[in-house]
Parts: sequence; structure tokens; C-alpha cells
Amino acid sequence: MQWIPFLLYVLVTSFTPGPNNIMSMAYASKSGYRNTLRFILGVAVGTTVIALLSSFFNLLLFNFIPKVKLWMSIFGGLYMVYLAMKMLMHKPRANEDQHEKLNSFTSGLILQFINPKVILYAITAISTFIIPFYHSTVSLILFSCFLGFIGYASTSSWAVFGAIFQSFLRKYERAFHLVMGLLLLYSAIIIFLG
Repeated sequence: MQWIPFLLYVLVTSFTPGPNNIMSMAYASKSGYRNTLRFILGVAVGTTVIALLSSFFNLLLFNFIPKVKLWMSIFGGLYMVYLAMKMLMHKPRANEDQHEKLNSFTSGLILQFINPKVILYAITAISTFIIPFYHSTVSLILFSCFLGFIGYASTSSWAVFGAIFQSFLRKYERAFHLVMGLLLLYSAIIIFLG
């Protein structure tokens, strides 16, 4: 398994701005970390469930259609290039509207099933980095729990450091997106060369 590209992909995708991180940051800035914890736990459980579903779906494809491995790697690599290009082309936005949602476990859980970033994140991580090397049920459950834990860590850190991240991103937004985009491009190149 290509651990460095896998970890770079997981960390960059999880810790960059997205619905989960932005909502947890907004909730924590209004009602504190403790009151946001239920939303964060909902995100973690939802991410784990999406990763589990993706694991077994990808394993099913991989076992019944062995030639799909090449296509999974190509799709995963192209998706990482797409994410990198979005980051590199990102233009700062003034005053983004954040829609207020319920700060609850259920909304954090349900959000994962309609959050394209999490769905594509799980499909890409599982199909590109995990399924080609691991096939046992235990390993798929452990990797899914790991992805859920990273989801917990990212939304949790955005909640804890909400005010700091908000000012940091406004001040160094372009540099942040440039570094994250280049790390994703590196991960995609390793996939295509590997």
C-alpha cells in the first residue's frame, strides 16, 4: 500500500474546508465545543458508515470484475487531480452565506449521505488505496473506522480552533489552497506512477 499518498489524501481532503468542517466551526463559535460535540459525533459515524458501504461495494466490484482495479485507480487519481485543480483555482469569497442547520447528531449523520465530498472521499480512498491491497472484512472495517476517526478529528479541530482557522484562512487563504492543491497533485501523480 502507498501509505504516504494515502495519508496525504485523507488528511488534505478531511481537513480542508467543506460542509462538515465549516458547520462545526460555525456551531462551536456560537455554542461552544461541548454543544457541538453531538454534531461532530454524527459526522464521524456517518463518515464511517459511508466508508463501510463504499468498502463492501468496491470489494464486490473488485472480486467480480478484476479489471475494475485499473479503472478504480484511474477514477481515484482523476478525482484527486480535480480536487487539486479546484484548490489551485480557488478564489477568495467575501461573505459566504452559511445556512443554519440543526446542531445535532442526526443532522451530522444525515449530512454525510448528501455530502458529495464525503461520498467521493470514501469511494476514492477505498478504491484507490485500500481495496487493491486489503480484502478481509476486518481490515475494511478497521480502515472505515480510521476514516471515521479522521472525520471526527478534522471536524473537531475546526470546532476547537474555529476562530483561529477563520482568521487564518481569511489572511492566508490563497497560500493554504496552493499548498493543499499541490499535495493532492502529488498524491495523484504517485497513484498514476504506482
